[in-house]
Amino acid sequence: MLFSGKALTVQMLDNGIAELKFDLQGESVNKFNRQTVSEFSQALDAIEAADGVKGVLLTSGKSVFIVGADITEFGDAFSVGAEGVADLMNQNNENISRLEDLPVPTAVAINGYALGGGFEVCLGCDFRLMGEEAKVGLPEVKLGLIPGWGGTVRLPRVVGVDVAVEWIAAGKEQKPAAALEAHAVDTVVPTDKLKDAAIKLLERAISGELDYKISRETKKSPIPLNDTEALMAFFTTKAFVGQQAGKNYPSPVAAVESIEQGYKLTRDEALKIEQEKFVFCAQTGTAKSLVGLFLADQAIGKVAKGWEKKVDKPIERAAVLGAGIMGGGIAYQSAYKGTPIKMKDIDQKGIDLGLDEANKLLSKLVDRKRLTPVKMGEVLNRIEPTLSYDDFGDIDVIVEAVVENPKVKHAVLKEVETKVSEDTVIASNTSTISINHLAEPLSRPENFLGMHFFNPVHKMPLVEVIRGEKTSDFAVARVVAYANKMGKKAIVVRDCPGFLVNRVLFPYFAGFSMLVRDGADFQAVDKVMERWGWPMGPAYLMDVVGIDTGVHAEGVMAEGFPERMGKTFTAASDVMYKAGRYGQKNGKGFYSYEQDKKGRPKKVATEESYELLKPHVAERCEFEKDEIIERMMVPMATELARCLEEGIVDSPAEADMALIYGIGFPPFRGGIFAWLDNIGLDEFVKIADKYADLGELYKPTDRMREMAASGKTYYGDK
Repeated sequence: MLFSGKALTVQMLDNGIAELKFDLQGESVNKFNRQTVSEFSQALDAIEAADGVKGVLLTSGKSVFIVGADITEFGDAFSVGAEGVADLMNQNNENISRLEDLPVPTAVAINGYALGGGFEVCLGCDFRLMGEEAKVGLPEVKLGLIPGWGGTVRLPRVVGVDVAVEWIAAGKEQKPAAALEAHAVDTVVPTDKLKDAAIKLLERAISGELDYKISRETKKSPIPLNDTEALMAFFTTKAFVGQQAGKNYPSPVAAVESIEQGYKLTRDEALKIEQEKFVFCAQTGTAKSLVGLFLADQAIGKVAKGWEKKVDKPIERAAVLGAGIMGGGIAYQSAYKGTPIKMKDIDQKGIDLGLDEANKLLSKLVDRKRLTPVKMGEVLNRIEPTLSYDDFGDIDVIVEAVVENPKVKHAVLKEVETKVSEDTVIASNTSTISINHLAEPLSRPENFLGMHFFNPVHKMPLVEVIRGEKTSDFAVARVVAYANKMGKKAIVVRDCPGFLVNRVLFPYFAGFSMLVRDGADFQAVDKVMERWGWPMGPAYLMDVVGIDTGVHAEGVMAEGFPERMGKTFTAASDVMYKAGRYGQKNGKGFYSYEQDKKGRPKKVATEESYELLKPHVAERCEFEKDEIIERMMVPMATELARCLEEGIVDSPAEADMALIYGIGFPPFRGGIFAWLDNIGLDEFVKIADKYADLGELYKPTDRMREMAASGKTYYGDK
């Protein structure tokens, strides 16, 4: 053994080959934390000092190769500024260059995920062999960063500028076929034969049969582009990447600039350019927010896994009551992820609609070659349509998804409870009705809770798991486990009108209604909020949600929180509802809708909406951009703070992720609480106080004022 540490080892194999194995103790995956980086340096010291080393093979002792850097170390390093960022990156940059400069051939056996820094160390090797289940990629732009350990330097020299830009700017994982086609790897072999194949390839290089120095020299030299080729490669590319990424996500363009500014340089000179760009990106608010979201996502994942560990048995059989589009979507998601599900309705038309929905979603996957027809058949066979409760006795979780009417839901829930075993958990997919109220007629309320899916089910990652006053931990654990199995992000919240996401969304809509009442143009408000980062403005969002659905939910919220959410005026949504303009569902709302070339609804501005609104709003006038943003966001932020203080949600991270996954809050802002920390609570309180005359929704909580006065933050005050 040449070296033995807690993250990697080096031992001599036959024929003078040294195996450098990454196997980080105490972790399920390998990652480049400070310990791994330090031991990598020591391992290279040992290899350089050893006699008789003729080649080096990099392997992993885990089912993945290396998933990248340890993101948990970014916060402290980045907070120090440029010096801290550079310090975090320098040693491993040096390691990879040392690996690349060894006087013997090197090869890597990529047995699983090799992402970010994990792929960058692979690029430092002379030969790259990839297992059939492995994936490679440079996903740093998803964190607001660029590759920082040579990715923008080595990849374009290995695969060419165009492919490198595409891979880095998109940040997507690449499968073996794509990696082989791009020449990012030299060969793809079955995983169980990977190490032997790598050893044989190294032996050929050691014998002189393969010249490893040619590819190595290519990676260390300038990219052979003349000025005209470079102009064509980078000018249009930067414009396209910038347009796709948008102004709020600077890192994809910075990655292209790193390649552009370094293509005429040697490796070491180009690496300095890359570091400058990395340091710039690391100090942007976007990187801070996206790194924070990555950590928050890990945190909610751990909470969900914690619940799953408490489950009494695996979730093997499910059922959904009420077919239709929502029921069909739930059935599809369950079956697609491997859990057989009964889909019950009282009417064959409902069954047909649900099956059509599942079939339509699966057919799209087949058309896109993401699913074979055989696999589609297997998924459909996991959905069992039924008009009766036969064989419901062994169901683990039932999701009720009938119409949003308390009386109907009471009848269905009371009936199904008599058809199932005593330990079956029943969950209601309600978006507004109190779980405590729905539990009233049940004899086993401890087995009942909410499981709020967001529409469309197959696209929206969030599931709110709502526990009522009598809901047991047993029931929560089962439903969270089921949500996890469906590939969803489960966040447990407590019962209240609107639960978490809708309770916070409707104050945002209230801010919109008051702006329109006071003379704002709804199209102008939409444009401002979309530029602020929302995927769609409030008027457009209402149209997509359904104005009839929104008006119903507004009524629930007004009844639950009359002081803050009761209305003293006719809101724009009420005007549209009374005029029969329900949004996309019937082709007219704030906007009118017509089909585009792909058959999707396309919004078109219409004067009809303005004419309908005229009697109920002030004369149209222009509002400053900042005032629109403030009047829209203050009610949402204050309501979310109340939810946290009341224990509706357990942590700022869970609250922020719920809004990002549930309603598309701008990720580059990090979530509401991250946004509040960024602007400062003292500043936020000043902003809110400007609009105190607009009502209770604009008043910060006492706790927010206390935190503002003492300089506390939501993520720093744990």
